[in-house]
Amino acid sequence: MFKKITTIIISLILCTSLLVGCSEKSVDNNKKIGLIVSTLNNPFFVDLKSGIESEAKKLGYDVVVLDSQNDPAKEVSNMEDISVKDVDVVLLNPVDSDSAIASVMVANNLDLPVITVDRVSNGGKVVSHVASDNVEGGKMAAKYLIEKLGNKGNIVELEGMAGSSATRDRGNGFDNEVKNSNLQIITKQSADFDRTKGLSVMENIIQSKGNIDAVFAQNDEMALGALKALQDANMKDVLVVGFDATDDAVISVQKGDMAATIAQQPKLIGKTAVNLTHRFLSGEKVENFAPVELKLIEKK
Repeated sequence: MFKKITTIIISLILCTSLLVGCSEKSVDNNKKIGLIVSTLNNPFFVDLKSGIESEAKKLGYDVVVLDSQNDPAKEVSNMEDISVKDVDVVLLNPVDSDSAIASVMVANNLDLPVITVDRVSNGGKVVSHVASDNVEGGKMAAKYLIEKLGNKGNIVELEGMAGSSATRDRGNGFDNEVKNSNLQIITKQSADFDRTKGLSVMENIIQSKGNIDAVFAQNDEMALGALKALQDANMKDVLVVGFDATDDAVISVQKGDMAATIAQQPKLIGKTAVNLTHRFLSGEKVENFAPVELKLIEKK
């Protein structure tokens, strides 16, 4: 009888040890992903965050999110802050590509891996970059307007934040395609990817440039602002093309207000970034650039 009780006690001790061991192992495997996003005042980046959090949850990762509020200095501060939050990798959506160098260097000095999302960093060491092909997206917008305008007309181009890779690449893709056509870009002005600025900049352009056939805005927020200015001026025949396919823009396209938008699929970008992160943290070699498919959305 004593021997039987002793055996039971030993078995219970072993089971308890195994459970503790399993518990410790699960804690060790509970990896964290840091996300530093340029701004959560833009619906595109809200969707990007949502895509990241959703896929991370499926794969068992916690996500620590910090908002840079479109401030490069805050972005650097966020990188310093997130480095002490026990994250295993940082997904960085830069405010702009030049100022991102300082943020990436902070991580590099701490041996903290960085994967850039949507916008590149112009310096420092990153594991990979996940984004749409913004050059191709700019080309798609130009080809659409060339076709709709019969290869003739005056174009206004609203640019994003200076120094952003998205601004540069979308602009290059659009401008190079237009050069090979009979369309004329009569002015290019920055509205910082912002709807309110898109409205005010477009109002000023309408006052100074009378003959406008189309507007290409490098994101939907600026496009919607420009659309409001055109509607207020009773210029309803001007074609407005945006970029990102945010919910507001898609609704506007389906109503027949905006002509089209280039769908960048931010939730899919977020999902792709997390899957690439998972492969990286699992010890796999990952690609330097993971492109996410684009598509043109126009009224059905």
